[in-house]
Amino acid sequence: MNTFDALGLSDVLLQSINDMGFETPSEVQAKAIPLLLDQETDLVALAQTGTGKTAAFGFPMLQKIDVDSRITQGLILSPTRELCLQITQELKNYAKYIKGLNVVAIYGGASINDQAKNVKRGAQILVATPGRMQDMLRRGMINLSQVEYCVLDEADEMRNMGFYEDITSILANTPNDKSTWLFSATMPKEVAVIAREFMYQPQEITVGHKNAGTKNVSHEYYQVSGRDRYPALKRLADAHPDIFSVVFCRTKRDTQRVAEKLIEDGYNAGALHGDLSQNQRDMVMKAFRNKQIQMLVATDVAARGIDVDNVTHVINYQLPDEIETYTHRSGRTGRAGNKGVSMIIVTQSESRKIKTIEKIIQAKITPKKIPTGMDICATQLFHLANKIHQTEVNNDIDAYLPKVNEVLADLSKEELIQRMVSVEFARFHNYYKNAKDLNSNASSAESSSGKTKPNKKDSTRFFINIGARDDYNWMTLKDFLKATLELDQEEVFHVDVMDGFSFFNTPNAHREKVISTFDFFELDGRPINVEISEKREKSKGGKKKKGRPHRKFDQSDNGFFNDKKKGKKRKAGKGDKPSGFGRRKRR
Repeated sequence: MNTFDALGLSDVLLQSINDMGFETPSEVQAKAIPLLLDQETDLVALAQTGTGKTAAFGFPMLQKIDVDSRITQGLILSPTRELCLQITQELKNYAKYIKGLNVVAIYGGASINDQAKNVKRGAQILVATPGRMQDMLRRGMINLSQVEYCVLDEADEMRNMGFYEDITSILANTPNDKSTWLFSATMPKEVAVIAREFMYQPQEITVGHKNAGTKNVSHEYYQVSGRDRYPALKRLADAHPDIFSVVFCRTKRDTQRVAEKLIEDGYNAGALHGDLSQNQRDMVMKAFRNKQIQMLVATDVAARGIDVDNVTHVINYQLPDEIETYTHRSGRTGRAGNKGVSMIIVTQSESRKIKTIEKIIQAKITPKKIPTGMDICATQLFHLANKIHQTEVNNDIDAYLPKVNEVLADLSKEELIQRMVSVEFARFHNYYKNAKDLNSNASSAESSSGKTKPNKKDSTRFFINIGARDDYNWMTLKDFLKATLELDQEEVFHVDVMDGFSFFNTPNAHREKVISTFDFFELDGRPINVEISEKREKSKGGKKKKGRPHRKFDQSDNGFFNDKKKGKKRKAGKGDKPSGFGRRKRR
C-alpha cells in the first residue's frame, strides 16, 4: 500500500494527513493501520524508533473513538512526560478536523488538579505517564472502566524504568475485553512477559528484524583511554563542522558536567536531564530544534521526548547500563529517510560490549581512529573554503566596498585568500599543533581483564567494608564512590567487590580526600570503614562475585531504585541521591 488512501482511513483523517504533507505510509503504518481498523485484536508491533509508530496506533484509535461520548475510551501509556506531550500534540494534529474530540495529557511536573479538571470536562483519549496515572487513580480522579483501546508505547523503555508494577495496577482498572496494542523498539524477555500477561492471542508485526537498528544509520566506535574520553568527544565534534548531535551520558551528573565543559570550550551545547524543570527542558529543546544548540547532552530517559528529524550524529559518550537501550539511542538519528551516524566512545575494558551490541542491532560497528590534530585542521580549512564559496553576496555591503578595497589594494588574490583562510585556520592550528594521538594510549591504559591497571606509583589502593552482601557489584560501587567523592569516572578504578568488603584505587592526589570523606561516614546506621590497603586482597579470603543480579541505585531521571531480580521499584529516599549515599535505610 503506497498511499494513505489505500489504508481505509476516513476522509477527515486523510485531510489532516494531506495538510501535514504525508505522502507515503511507513512500513509499520502500512502493516498496522489496516489491521487495527478491520479487527478488534491485540497487537505487538516491533519497530525502530522514528518509524512513525505514533501514527500507526494513533489513526486507528482516532477513527474508532466515539466523539459523541465524553467518557474515556482510549488510553496511551508512555515512559516520559516529553514523549507523552509529543504524542498528545501529534494526535491533536491528526484530529484537527474531528469536532468534539478531546485529548488530555497526564504527566508529572504539572498541576494534578488542572489535569483532573480537563479529564472531568470529557476526554475520550488520555495520554499518560505511568507514575502520574497511578497517582490519579489512587485519588479517584480518573475512571478507566470503559476504556476500549489501550496502547503501551515504548514498552521496553517503560520496563527499563521500573514501571512494571504501575502498568499492572493501571491495566487492572481497565476492562478485560479491551484491545491492547503494544509498540516497542526491542523485545527483551520482560516485554514478552507483559504481552503474555495482558494480551490475548496478540498478532505480531515486525518491521525489519527484532531489536535491529534502522538501516539509515551507520555505526562506528572509537577506542581511547578513560582519561581521553572528553578530548575524544571534542575531536569528533571538530572533525564534523556541521554536526547536529545528541550526546548520551549514563547519569544526570555526567550529563550536566559534559555539557558545561563543552560550553566552556566554546561549543553550542546544552544539557537535558531529569533535574531540569519542565520550563528549562522546553527552552533547551526549543534551542535544539532551532539549531542554536548543536550538541545536546542527554540522559537516556530525558532523550525519549526528542523528535527531531535532521540529527546528523548520535554520540555514545558512555554506553548505557542496558545494552538494548543502544537501539533507542541510535534511533535519534537516521529519521524520516535521512542518513545518520552513531558513534561510540569506548575504553578497552568496554570494547567487549561492541560484539553484544552488534548482535542486538544486527549490524556491523566499524572501528575508527580518533582524528589527529592535523586531520581536523584540514577538515576545518576545506569547510571554511566551501562556506565562503557557497555564501550568497549581501548587496548591503556595496557602500562599504570602496574603503575595503582601498585597505586590501596591495594584496594579490592569492595573498587575500591566504589571509582570509588563516583567520579561522590559525585558531585550530594553534590548538592542535602539539596535540597527542588519542588512539595510541588505549591499549596501554587498560587491561584485557576489563578493569583499569593501577599505576602503583601514582595511585592508592583502598579497602572499604561494603560488598556484594550490601547489594553492590563493581559498577554500582564505582558509581557510589564516584558520586560520594565527587570524582570523575576515570578517577575511581580497579574496583573489586568481595562478599563483605571491596577494594578500589584512586590517584594519589585524592588520598586525603578519600580518608576525610569517609571519616565518621555511616550507611544505614552502620559505620563505613575506608583505609589504605597494604595487603593483597587474597589474604582476606574473599571471592569476587560475578554475574549475580544486584539492586542498584538508578541514576536515571525517574529517581527510582530498580530491582532486576524481583522487578520491583520504590521511590528513592533522601539518602539515595548521588551526592549523599550515607544513612540509607535498608529495605
